[in-house]
Amino acid sequence: MTGSLSVSGFSLPGGLREPVDAAMRHALEERWASRIWSRDTTVWSSDEPVQAKIRNRLGWLDAPRAFLDNVDELRAFADGVREQGFGQVVLCGMGGSSLAPEVLAATYGVVPGTGTPVHVLDSTDPDAVRWARDSFDPATTLYLISTKSGMTTETLSFLASFWDQEAHGRGVSWPSLHFAAITDPGKSMEAIPHHNDFREIFLNAADVGGRYSALTYVGCVPAALLGLDLGRLLQLGAGMAEACRADAPDNPGLALGIAIGALARAGRDKLTFIADPTIAPFGAWLEQLIAESTGKHGVGIVPVDREPLGSPEAYGPDRTFVRLTLAGAPGWREATDPLVDGLIAAGHPVLEIEVGADLGLGAEFFRWEFATAVAGAVLGIDPFDEPNVTESKDNTKRVLAQYREHGTLPALEQLAAAGPLTLVGDAALRLSSRGGSVPAELRRHVERVKPNGYMAIQAYMAPSPERSEALESIRTLLRDRTRHATTLGYGPRFLHSTGQLHKGGAPIGWFLQVVARHPRDLPVPGAGYGFGTLIDAQAIGDFQALESHDLPVLRVDCSEDPATGLAALREAIEQVLA
Repeated sequence: MTGSLSVSGFSLPGGLREPVDAAMRHALEERWASRIWSRDTTVWSSDEPVQAKIRNRLGWLDAPRAFLDNVDELRAFADGVREQGFGQVVLCGMGGSSLAPEVLAATYGVVPGTGTPVHVLDSTDPDAVRWARDSFDPATTLYLISTKSGMTTETLSFLASFWDQEAHGRGVSWPSLHFAAITDPGKSMEAIPHHNDFREIFLNAADVGGRYSALTYVGCVPAALLGLDLGRLLQLGAGMAEACRADAPDNPGLALGIAIGALARAGRDKLTFIADPTIAPFGAWLEQLIAESTGKHGVGIVPVDREPLGSPEAYGPDRTFVRLTLAGAPGWREATDPLVDGLIAAGHPVLEIEVGADLGLGAEFFRWEFATAVAGAVLGIDPFDEPNVTESKDNTKRVLAQYREHGTLPALEQLAAAGPLTLVGDAALRLSSRGGSVPAELRRHVERVKPNGYMAIQAYMAPSPERSEALESIRTLLRDRTRHATTLGYGPRFLHSTGQLHKGGAPIGWFLQVVARHPRDLPVPGAGYGFGTLIDAQAIGDFQALESHDLPVLRVDCSEDPATGLAALREAIEQVLA
């Protein structure tokens, strides 16, 4: 099914076939596909101001074909970087600026002899920034600053840190030659400090939103640096774009978008990925694209990425599953057939997509962009804006302003404490508290998840395999004992992906914010605070944003030892759910 997928190929229970078929009939009668290609914004809205904004967000439609003209330029840039002795690239970005590069690096790796390793930094935890500073020699490192707006706080903080390190570093005589940028023209470029001194600036068209930019410079520059066959990657994207033009049920992007949109409207709004491990990193990019595009005005599709697989009985009646298999990969599809057959037998809809083995994500980037745009039309929302994203950012700015004025972050009222754990609750928990224990307060919080809700774990700490394993264990425990869909994100990264869905989507989220302290902070040059203060302010700002929407949120402070704190948290949740 590579490159083509029809609604008739989906495994849909009888009761869900009709809403999908009805949505497809409507899309074909209204010629959605051809109207999208003709930039007819009435597909999404009848409101003229909304239409005007959408018109300035459709450049992604032409990106695969247009960027084929830049292949030679990008190869020359990548060759120059390698030939000048750069041993690695650190890409500094957030959300749409970092996820496609991370997917390409994690899925395909670096081509020996022709590529340069690309490492993505998208955590403001001081341990994560320190790792990037200490692991790579500044004399042989290229820093790629990727920010659409030119004003992303996290990305500019990374720039300040690395510029300071390069300027005072180990024998680097021309620090500016170690920096390049991907941004938009005009004010975006001008907002980036030192941009006039960078060795290269790649200017994207302003009419491409960050989460739709995988096949622009955002993804193409890292792909070229990795040594990937950029021409093939883009040709596959362009081929998928052509396949998505027809007003026909076998249009692969139209069929997928109709299915996920119509199923979400029918109550199957937890879109759960079952992915071949080789292409599993793709889920993080899908998560942002779908969550930020559809989660607004009280509706949305909840993408569930990397949730450990369970038996069919572990899942509630709000799931749609997507199995992503890699063409030609032996064993994995057969190994998951019993699970998929069990899901189908239990009445769950399952969508099957086969990804091409040779840079097939080039096609999938476009398929899913088109499908998400179509799903937005099914849901009746603008899939190109992000009206709630600034809430946490604005709160963070206020928290940092208080820190600059008083030298402290806002005090948080404690609900309970024991061992390494300290709990802080939202207003509803605080007002009803009777001074309970940690397990008692956790139990009260668990009882607040809605029948059709999802449980989101938000970890404001430096990512590591050990921490991810501990958090996944907690996540699996919650899913298995409650049958609710679970998501897991590291902050502040998830603020640029699922954060929009949390505040703007259906008010069915349940949130567990997990934080750690920073005994070794790292200053942000020129900011008046450190990275530890920054990530703490972001966590507090997000907590306040969730609380302002009357969403249930509990904050768990794991003190200075996240490993011990996460173990204690799992033990307490185990006790609660027993």
